[in-house]
Amino acid sequence: MTRKISKFTDVIGDHVTASPQLWIRLGNFETRFLADRIDNIEVEKPVYVTGLARAGTTITLELLAKAQSIASHHYHDFPFVFTPYWWNKTFKLMPKQPAQPIERLHSDGITVTANSPEAIEEVLWMAFFDYLHDPSRSNVLSSDTSNPEFEQFYTDHIKKLLLVNGGKRYIAKGNYNISRLAYLQKIHPDALFVILVRHPADHIASLIRQHRLFTEVETNNPLALKHMRKVGHFEFGKDLRPINFGYGEQTNEVLKLWASRQVIRGWARYWAQVYSHVDSVLRHNSKLRNATLVLSHQKLCDDPMGTYRDLFEHCQLTQTNEAHAIAATMLGRTKSYDIMFSSEDQKIISGETSKIASLFNV
Repeated sequence: MTRKISKFTDVIGDHVTASPQLWIRLGNFETRFLADRIDNIEVEKPVYVTGLARAGTTITLELLAKAQSIASHHYHDFPFVFTPYWWNKTFKLMPKQPAQPIERLHSDGITVTANSPEAIEEVLWMAFFDYLHDPSRSNVLSSDTSNPEFEQFYTDHIKKLLLVNGGKRYIAKGNYNISRLAYLQKIHPDALFVILVRHPADHIASLIRQHRLFTEVETNNPLALKHMRKVGHFEFGKDLRPINFGYGEQTNEVLKLWASRQVIRGWARYWAQVYSHVDSVLRHNSKLRNATLVLSHQKLCDDPMGTYRDLFEHCQLTQTNEAHAIAATMLGRTKSYDIMFSSEDQKIISGETSKIASLFNV
């Protein structure tokens, strides 16, 4: 997300949010219009990049999106997410000034344009599952989940993205997909997953910083808060919501800690819940475990070229000069944060996270 939200994006985004069934019908109409062209397209080995926000998912997506024959969502896909073919065709015809990269709102050194890959598909998930961001109930979608209408719409949606972008493989970043791994594999049995994990203290420092930043921006600019809700980003800011992994009391404890200003303990406990869920899912599902690369943020920073090779080998993607350049110049960069934890804070973080952190060697 950038700091500037156009009136056009805001107004059309309001309509999409208020009328999801209409936009689903439009998406299905687009699919019927393109039936002869997408029937023979196969969704082969889609790649899902996920993890708790601030773990390194964005830079990993940027890297993988530079592989050969890749299709992904981009910033410009919102608000016309449901009709990706018609909108992308229209967007390419629109007169545009040369894109000037600007630093995204996170102030983390990552610059973006309208053509940068981004986590956009959450809009589709929210249209078919209206409870995915309700902390009072489980947000987990498992192999037992069944929603044939969504599964067909979602598969057709990916086919249309592949068609309009001339791609053969689909790549998506979605932090909330951490709670849908088994369901995604059910929809696409050959899917591949990359899960990012970061040392708890560094991760929590980054999360706290982002939460403060987004809260300030959304307080001063109500359009920013509206936009975050419309695109399905509740990781930071005034509408911060934890994922409920099926244990309501644990989620309530995190909410209570945040509300009582025990911020560090709240984030530490939430970190442990997220990666405890990951560990449990992977331990009990060998097929999913074999399809997943768990990648540490530290390796992303310390061994960029090794990370590059591991990622492309796991995802079975062809390397390109552009991807090589990102690996060489961007993966190794990391920003320090002005949040200094006291010894007591460090004990809290360690006490809440050390058991889970040791399972991931972070």
